Amino acid sequence: MKFFETVDKLRPVYDAAYKIVLFICKLLLVGDILITSFAVLGRYISFIPAPAWTQDVVLTFMCYMAVLSAALAIRKKSHIRMTAFDRYLPEAALRALDILADIAVLCLAVIMMVTGWQFASTLGSMGTYVSIPWLSKFWLYFPIPLAGVAMFLFEIEALYGHIRGIFIKDEQGKEAAK
Repeated sequence: MKFFETVDKLRPVYDAAYKIVLFICKLLLVGDILITSFAVLGRYISFIPAPAWTQDVVLTFMCYMAVLSAALAIRKKSHIRMTAFDRYLPEAALRALDILADIAVLCLAVIMMVTGWQFASTLGSMGTYVSIPWLSKFWLYFPIPLAGVAMFLFEIEALYGHIRGIFIKDEQGKEAAK
């Protein structure tokens, strides 16, 4: 079908978005490791200062990694799933349940984008970190709408894959159905 051939050309865009989010997660992990190492060394080695800001920054980085990695799991279908009854259900019922789950996660992504942005830009931006008084707590709450955007993007791809699998029976359609 012409529609599916056209939409399939967007796959490199999804691949690039995935690589960007994965790269951000890797940078955050490296930052977490370096800052935590610096803080621990500062506690035990007298000539290395142990700044108070390290805990706040590490926790903020962890917030970003937690929600962004959940968005990555959507694309790779590596999130937690209940599959105990899959072998007892007909394929059409499984596909319908997958589409229903995709729609539910899509709704969650929209809620994360809208409510997360409202919270981060209003109440979240009013406070500051205790150890970094010049830095707004907006950055602590910003991962929620950011992850909502990533989840929305990857969930649209997953939903498209399930719908495509209904109409086109090929390797890509079988992969989307899994």
